[in-house]
This record gives sequence, C-alpha cells and structure tokens, in this order.
Amino acid sequence: MKSKPTPPDPARSAIMRAVKSTNTRPEKVVRSLAHRLGFRFRLHRKALPGNPDLVFVSRRKVIFVNGCFWHGHDCKRGDRQPKANASYWSAKIAGNKARDVKAHAALAAAGWDVLTIWECETKEVEPLRARLADFLT
Repeated sequence: MKSKPTPPDPARSAIMRAVKSTNTRPEKVVRSLAHRLGFRFRLHRKALPGNPDLVFVSRRKVIFVNGCFWHGHDCKRGDRQPKANASYWSAKIAGNKARDVKAHAALAAAGWDVLTIWECETKEVEPLRARLADFLT
C-alpha cells in the first residue's frame, strides 16, 4: 500500500513561486554591460536550444546567465546542499546540469558560440566586462 506524499509547505511554495527564471539581477548586470560595450542582442530566444538569455544573432553567439545553486556551480553558493528534501534537489540540479550540457552541444553543432556566465561572476564588474568584450569581438 502506497502512502500519500505529504503536502508541500505553503511558505516554501510561496518562496519557490517567487523565484524568477528571466530578468534576474545577474542577467540584468550582463545585459547592461553588453549594451554599454555597444553590442545589441535579443532576449530569451525560445527557438534556440536551451532558451539562451542573450542572443547575438549577427555574431552567432549566445550567453547563458546561470544561477549558481540552480545549475550546480562549484562556487560556495552553488556547492551547498539543501537539508530539506535533499534527494529531490540533488536530482533536480543534476537534471539541470544535464540539460545545460545537451543545449550547449546542440547550439555548438548548429554553429553558435556559447558562453556561460555564473551568478557569482556578476559581482566583479571589470573582469566580467573584459570577458564579455573578448567573447563578443
């Protein structure tokens, strides 16, 4: 006999609903820097694999701005493990990582150059500006 799963905590559900996937602070930092460098782009092209955050169509380049926790980065923020429902979160993050690898491979196979910028990298503006300029020129 299967037991019913426990209903989700309403407070936790409210927090998770508030998490955005587009127009995040790190994404806005990257967009602002790219724009100030003189590059123009399109946002969130659903027709491309992985739905890249910034798409530079004429240059055939895309940028993903990934949250460290959600995509399993190896920094301090991304490397932490949730205490509640740990098996769910480890599977969720592993799935996100696998999906990212698949999207990057599909984009590369289609002739696109891909850059991933992590949330933690948006804290230091000058190194990020140089990295963007190198990638886009």
